[in-house]
Amino acid sequence: MADAPIRKIIHVDMDAFYASVEQRDEPALRGRPVAVGGSRARGVVAAASYEARRFGVRSAMPSSTAVRRCPDLVFVKPRFEVYRDVSHQIRAIFRDYTDLVEPLSLDEAYLDVSHDRHSLGSAKAIAEAIRARIRADTGLTASAGVSYNKFIAKLASDQNKPDGLCVIPPHKGAAFVASLPVARFHGVGPVTARRMEALAIHTGADLRDRPLEFLQRHFGSFATYLYHAARGEDHRPVRAHRIAKSIGAERTFEHDLTDRAALHEKLALVADAAWDRVERADTAGRTVTLKLRRADFTTITRARSFAVPVADRATFHAAGTTLLDAQLPVPSGIRLLGLTLSALGADDTPPTIQPALPF
Repeated sequence: MADAPIRKIIHVDMDAFYASVEQRDEPALRGRPVAVGGSRARGVVAAASYEARRFGVRSAMPSSTAVRRCPDLVFVKPRFEVYRDVSHQIRAIFRDYTDLVEPLSLDEAYLDVSHDRHSLGSAKAIAEAIRARIRADTGLTASAGVSYNKFIAKLASDQNKPDGLCVIPPHKGAAFVASLPVARFHGVGPVTARRMEALAIHTGADLRDRPLEFLQRHFGSFATYLYHAARGEDHRPVRAHRIAKSIGAERTFEHDLTDRAALHEKLALVADAAWDRVERADTAGRTVTLKLRRADFTTITRARSFAVPVADRATFHAAGTTLLDAQLPVPSGIRLLGLTLSALGADDTPPTIQPALPF
């Protein structure tokens, strides 16, 4: 791999996409804390404006918690058809600069710009041009990270949000990763971050200093990813027609749950979070899969398939509830609950790399 050409990858992430679209289309919402989602008791925040984020409001947060943190929060019902239309507009801009576009959702994507189609001179210049086009054509802002691999490009896009650009060339990659809190690493959620903290792993540098055997002992199959990520290594290509095989959400609980009502309440939150991701990805699937991890760490999955794609949030939630009820009671308790929707996917061929373009 030492002689492999260096990729030029951009990760573009729209700034508070759903909320920004709502503020763009309704001037009265501009400058106000806005949450896209349901305000009902069991509602979940799908997206929050930056004004709301200052109060600690975040996506996937229960609406009741969001209101306690920000009493002036304005709830807006999602308009996914509008978000999809804007997303298609943005993707058309991407494809003017490269055919190697890997959408992750309606509001973010990887681009391999190793080939400088418009002779702009650098990957940074391409990112700047794309951001300017997005602003001019949609009235929205996007942040971008430019680097030599997908892992660092995604971290970089979050570095100067909102409306920011961050470039991490190869000779700065390892040091950049070493300086970051491990909670910033993709895949490291709150529970894993707390486990790392207990092991005195707080930064990328701390993670890099732990041997692979140590990481395998504490994090199992996740260890190999962590080992390479801590060194700024990621050899995954941008895949132009990436479609997720499944989309879902899961939650690990602080305390094992046995109560049926409590489990139903948690399942509703997980189902909402998962369905928001399904709608963001603009996909469909026929199989609903429930994942349960018991107190003894044994994991079981149960699935139900339909003859036609699952049509809406209510059907998805109802299928999950049926699967959950078939497993109850679980006297020892449940520590993790997940729900996914399967979707067909296919990988494209790896991109052709042209190494001459500078960062």
